[in-house]
Amino acid sequence: MHADARSPSASGRSVRSSGTSSRRRTALRRVAAFTAAASMSLYLMVKIVWVVLELRDGTADWMMLNLVTVVMALTGITLGLALGQPWGLRLPAWLVLPFAWIGSGFLVSLLPYMLVSGFLEQAPPAPSDGAGLPVWEGALISVGFAGMAVGLVVALPIYLAERWPRAFAGRVDPRDADAGRPWTLLPAAALTVVWSFWAAGGTTGLDPAALDGWDAHARLLIGDSALCAALAGWSVWALSRWGRPRTPLRLPMAAGFVASTAAAAPPAGDDGRHLLTGSASGATLGVRKCAIPRTRSSAGGTRRMTAAAPASTAPGPATPASGPVSA
Repeated sequence: MHADARSPSASGRSVRSSGTSSRRRTALRRVAAFTAAASMSLYLMVKIVWVVLELRDGTADWMMLNLVTVVMALTGITLGLALGQPWGLRLPAWLVLPFAWIGSGFLVSLLPYMLVSGFLEQAPPAPSDGAGLPVWEGALISVGFAGMAVGLVVALPIYLAERWPRAFAGRVDPRDADAGRPWTLLPAAALTVVWSFWAAGGTTGLDPAALDGWDAHARLLIGDSALCAALAGWSVWALSRWGRPRTPLRLPMAAGFVASTAAAAPPAGDDGRHLLTGSASGATLGVRKCAIPRTRSSAGGTRRMTAAAPASTAPGPATPASGPVSA
């Protein structure tokens, strides 16, 4: 008997351990997905109240705007349920992935901003004739967005890995990875440098007439954009021939999925004074193919993972907006 031969009992323990780990991941996915759906339900409650008030003494334009956000909230709740329920694994990919992609861009990419903005000094509210936002409404909106973001950041990668395991399992092998081209990293690198410069207080390239609006919150938002641009560039680099060998495939795949969508789903600031918008430079970024990796046998009989790089798209910069933005 060979020294490295495994006994049947050892093999059985390995299978049981793998099955237990899989069940734990599935349970975690379900809890996180249901948390996301429940959190977005709080935001839906606020929007329903606003629609009712607009029907009583509001305007048609504001009512339609709130109805649109009601549909968005219902879509987020449905996405959370789909990520947690067994029937969600049977939905067509073209139906699940676009909503998951956009939802990640709206919320997951802003988690760093949500964590840090609470420590910034809040500007006094502008004087107005109308009543301000009640505390309970602001709390429900904040909890709804934050809970949905945290739920997505946990449930979505597990869902993708369970449904398309070959795209996330294993490690990157630069010898078998997409060769790529050096220029594909340049847009994300350039945006990272420029947006980091603005986040640090630089003003070159900004509209001089709008500099008064670039307070700490605006700088933090542009810093968040720089972080997403850096993650997009790193995901392309990690899956290329220049990447570090043996990097877990799930890391660049998940980072590229979230970072590449931030430009397509620009989120608003926490108090509506600033709007994170896609920029023309972000729209010009090249999009690389994002294919499910292939597992094949080499001449020597070993199996290596082929990984195609995700879209090298980064979020647009944060630009101050002059008017209030509806949450």
